[in-house]
Amino acid sequence: MLPPIEYRIAEELGVSPRQVIAAVQLIDDGATVPFIARYRKEVTGGLDDTQLRTLEERLGYLRELEDRRATVLASIEEQGKLTAELRAEVEDADTKQRLEDLYLPYKPKRRTKAQIAREAGIGPLAETLLADPTLTPEVEAEKYINAEAGFADTKAVLDGARQILMEHFAEDATLLGELRSYLHEHGRVRSSVIEGKENEGAKFRDWFDFAEPIATMPSHRALALLRGRNEGVLRLALDVERPDPDAPHPCEGRIAVRFGIRSQGRPGDRWLAETARWAWSVKISIHLELELMSELRERAEEEAIRVFARNLHDLLLAAPAGTRATIGLDPGIRTGVKVAVVDATGKLVDTATVYPFEPRRDRESSIATIAALAKKHAVELIAIGNGTASRETDALVAELMKRYPELQLTKIVVSEAGASVYSASELAAREFPELDVSLRGAVSIARRLQDPLAELVKIDPKSIGVGQYQHDVNQGRLAKSLDAVVEDCVNAVGVDVNTASAPLLARISGLNATLAGNIVEYRNTRGPFRSRSALKDVPRLGPKTFEQAAGFLRIPSGDNPLDASSVHPEAYPVVERILARVRKSVRELMGNGGFLKSLKPEEFTDERFGLPTVQDILAELEKPGRDPRPEFRTATFREGVETLKDLEPGMLLEGVVTNVTNFGAFVDIGVHQDGLVHISALSNTFVKDPHSVVKAGQVVKVKVLEVDIPRHRIALTMRLGDEVTAKRGESGARRDEGAPRRGEGGQAPRSEQRPRGGDNRRPPAQGKGGARQEASRPAAANALAEAFARARGNR
Repeated sequence: MLPPIEYRIAEELGVSPRQVIAAVQLIDDGATVPFIARYRKEVTGGLDDTQLRTLEERLGYLRELEDRRATVLASIEEQGKLTAELRAEVEDADTKQRLEDLYLPYKPKRRTKAQIAREAGIGPLAETLLADPTLTPEVEAEKYINAEAGFADTKAVLDGARQILMEHFAEDATLLGELRSYLHEHGRVRSSVIEGKENEGAKFRDWFDFAEPIATMPSHRALALLRGRNEGVLRLALDVERPDPDAPHPCEGRIAVRFGIRSQGRPGDRWLAETARWAWSVKISIHLELELMSELRERAEEEAIRVFARNLHDLLLAAPAGTRATIGLDPGIRTGVKVAVVDATGKLVDTATVYPFEPRRDRESSIATIAALAKKHAVELIAIGNGTASRETDALVAELMKRYPELQLTKIVVSEAGASVYSASELAAREFPELDVSLRGAVSIARRLQDPLAELVKIDPKSIGVGQYQHDVNQGRLAKSLDAVVEDCVNAVGVDVNTASAPLLARISGLNATLAGNIVEYRNTRGPFRSRSALKDVPRLGPKTFEQAAGFLRIPSGDNPLDASSVHPEAYPVVERILARVRKSVRELMGNGGFLKSLKPEEFTDERFGLPTVQDILAELEKPGRDPRPEFRTATFREGVETLKDLEPGMLLEGVVTNVTNFGAFVDIGVHQDGLVHISALSNTFVKDPHSVVKAGQVVKVKVLEVDIPRHRIALTMRLGDEVTAKRGESGARRDEGAPRRGEGGQAPRSEQRPRGGDNRRPPAQGKGGARQEASRPAAANALAEAFARARGNR
């Protein structure tokens, strides 16, 4: 019998059962993962948020498994078929799949051919023929002829007996487990084009004749194939590589071995061998192919969701520019550049629209307008959206800065992905009911420079554009995973309760949209909070919610300096004990690193607050309100490089990582088109996971390896010593001479580079080439050329 759930999770996590039992109790009592990770370290033995998220997920799975186990046992017992041996097998099933395999013979089903044959009394014949192959099937079948039941001759009787054995074989849990493992290890997913779809599905042409082992197929490739199938272009099948295609399938032999079927020239051997073949081809193969393809999809989705979550985490925790007055520019050509000015707190104070480009070309007036706004509101930063006309707007601001050096402005190009989604949202409409939609976008661009986390929480994470195939994966699981990431990030940073928006407050541990709205309403009517304890007066914010949320809510200018820190109010007595011992005020102690380091944490512990909590308190007092995000830094795009045509192989550029996938990283270098750094070009050492080298939002230096203007793709490398061998072709595209042509070691890849600026509108479904990473190649461009095929459909 399996050990208790907590013990199984403990073994998986490599921690003690006591830690898991404590964490499960806290979760069941309504505690959130951020709260447990930060303020209950003594209880859980220091489990971090990653371990707790895994624990929470596995807890849900295993509890569902136990519920299903109880249902299965009750069903089999009700049928009167629950033997002691079967009960033991069911109770030992450690996965849902194993449990369902065991339940399959007893699962209520529609009336089958095998059941009809049993009702006609043919069951004993099937058992006899399987047990004694020396018997002649046709002779034995004559004894079971029953015309009234539909079995009027020996052929019908033997067909009935075969149906009974086929069902018996197909419902054998041990056999299914063996065949499933064999297919997972040796099976290959093969794709082919559906006849007549060659032109319609041209974007999938690299998959028209493709095969790869199911066990090692990367998530992005699996999702591309599945997309092709869903669009009616590709046919997918699971097969096993066989030297002789006409030879029996290996799985047929495994069925025969399982049930003692052998070819020894006996009268029943041939009939039994045919039965095993039919059982495989008619029943088991179809069942297992559907199951393994479903598992492939789930595995691919899990990996895609994991990649999205990591990228979102890095983007949300990108360095904030801080509390500085900022102008947000939402670039546009004919519709003009939208201008929004926000003060240091993010409050909108002014707007304008300028038309420096075609058709008006009112450049002088545009510069003057922006300069006047900057002077009027003491602006320090100008945030430029990276969409259409971004580089032209960037050049406009550069000219403004040269003309007005006294303004001491700094310009930064920022991602505007999702800005239009926010602009058209109900939230934006409530916040700026009188403001034009496009101007709301400019506000968002300015604010996301000041504080990316605070602004991006207002946008559906799926619209931020840092995922792989996010539209193809299970949307419920994706949303749950991304919500957990947002929750962890917001609580890791903490929020100012007197300035935070309702969407940001709603992400705080213990709070929801209703409570967040109540907090905002309370401070709007009664003024800013002066203490954390005042939060208890907010309607519907009870003691349990206060416990979960208080430590993550900051009051920078409150009555108690500790309210501006991450020290939880429940632990204030510990601080008071420290103050009494050292005879200093809290203001004298906070920030006094040298003195705090001289204190011994173990001297201030008690029955409730152990060493981990005291150590956290002293660390927080040393750097109160510390922000875990990195220092603000921006990329400087090279002047004169504004479009694909301005790029040349060998150029060294600075850029910002916009997305990290399993096959590399996309980098914005300021030409309205992200370039791809293939995984083999990220480092001079082998890279298994691109996330170990780069993160979304990171500023990096790259070298241009290849530019393909017609297909809008850029190959980059972060290995700045790589030689560039690309040459300009007659079409204006550049190609690495060493890259494989069709028929020379791989299929010629097609790709479409990630378009810049967009509000993450879903691109058309795209196929991808079958080329694989070859990290050992000396020139990264070879692998890069192939990798572009994988980029298609990336978003």
